Amino acid sequence: MTTKAVWGIYAEDIRHFILSKVKNPVVTEDILQETFIKVHTKLHTLKDEDKLKPWLFSIARYTILDYFRARKKELAVDDLEVASEPETHQHSEQDCLRGIIKSLPKKYRDPLFLSDIKGLKQQEIANQLHLSLPTVKSQIQRARKQIAQGFMDCCGFKMNEDGHLVGEIQDKADCKVCH
Repeated sequence: MTTKAVWGIYAEDIRHFILSKVKNPVVTEDILQETFIKVHTKLHTLKDEDKLKPWLFSIARYTILDYFRARKKELAVDDLEVASEPETHQHSEQDCLRGIIKSLPKKYRDPLFLSDIKGLKQQEIANQLHLSLPTVKSQIQRARKQIAQGFMDCCGFKMNEDGHLVGEIQDKADCKVCH
């Protein structure tokens, strides 16, 4: 499937989703364009076309989060749930990620959340948690490594030569974290 075909089928759905979150038509168009640039560059990595729509909405969600993070605005993660996604919940990377993050020790989970979800600078996290900056940096790096290891242990992902996780999500019954 080509990016043009994906655009023709899903652009309006994605546009409505983005607009429902940012409430600004101009910003919506910018985020929509950015979303489809990402889709265009990564479409070849999608192995199962049945997962195209959830994959598109996931890219749009992260692009919206990037937008708010760059402007230091907050948006509750629950607000990014998509009403138009199918009711039959398929096992996804997000399910595993939630389980892996929940299993992290609190001393790693909190700095990671503040850094990667809330978008705070590491010095701000250190101040907020009353820790030294090197400690916060170390905890965030360890949390990220534990998440990567969790995907390898739970879902059978592998680390490629570039240091990126690669693989396919396993069935929920085979997953050691989310089952």
